[in-house]
Amino acid sequence: MTILCVRFQLPPADEAALPRLLGLLEEFTPVVQALPPDGALADLRGAERYFGRTAVELASVIRVRALALHGVDCAIGAGPGPMTARMAVREARPGLTRAVTADGVREFLAGRPVVALPGVGTRTARTLCEYGLDTLGRVAAAPLSTLQRLVGAKAGRDLHERANGVDRGRVVPNALSRSLATERPFTRDELDPDRHRRALLSAAEELGGRLRVLDTVCRNLTLTVRYADRLRPGGGNPTTRTRTLPEPTAHSAALTEAAYGLYEALGLQRARVRALALRAEGLDPAGRASHQLTFDPVDEKVRRIEEVADRLRARFGPRAVMPGTLAA
Repeated sequence: MTILCVRFQLPPADEAALPRLLGLLEEFTPVVQALPPDGALADLRGAERYFGRTAVELASVIRVRALALHGVDCAIGAGPGPMTARMAVREARPGLTRAVTADGVREFLAGRPVVALPGVGTRTARTLCEYGLDTLGRVAAAPLSTLQRLVGAKAGRDLHERANGVDRGRVVPNALSRSLATERPFTRDELDPDRHRRALLSAAEELGGRLRVLDTVCRNLTLTVRYADRLRPGGGNPTTRTRTLPEPTAHSAALTEAAYGLYEALGLQRARVRALALRAEGLDPAGRASHQLTFDPVDEKVRRIEEVADRLRARFGPRAVMPGTLAA
């Protein structure tokens, strides 16, 4: 077990805490990949040899230091690869490390639903389940040719390998500066989907405005749902989902549509939500991005309204334009 996936139990809306905690991980290894808003991957192969301890033992040291120096507890998953570590952390609890050995990967995966595998979306999972391939164990036992007919040649090969515990992923050090985030906490546990959507609308418009001020576009949008008492029904960590946008954008309407799509795909229904957070990732200068012309007068009108709203905010402050008026 050489890879750790760490989920820090951060205070709400405390973005500044994650870079500090990444610095703590970098005391053990330079190979650290941020997983905003509250996690990271760390490759400890060199650290195991240097410190003479296993990854699980080092995980205990990391947890103690995070608590002592930053007052932050964490849940940690350990595995032979990034995929296994990310899946293991879902079963970890603050103060505990869920470890999966190289010999135990296939057994660990076998009974889990196909949608639990990172990269398997609802559409692919639905297709597989229609043919009785509803667990990773059944996917692993299926012929490669069958999977390729169902989901495509490359995707089928990748799915077959990962269901059998083959993880070709690696930890890629990255920079938090390539993302922007905002959070909408509720004053109480919120059950109303309409209030959830209004919060997402407000957050998407704020992100769009900040991106346009920076003359930047984003390629991905991530939604994080924090549940009542930081737990969802049945227990677990906050839910995080990411979507690649059809084109790089800073357009508030496009960000809102993507945020609504991520929210609807979760099927929360009567979930007790404490906070919703949106993060724009994969930032690039707007000048390098191409915009597909739609010749849609409504879209062009909304973009002109955005320009006016941005000027009003710059002159009179962020509350000069009420959330939701741009989407009206």
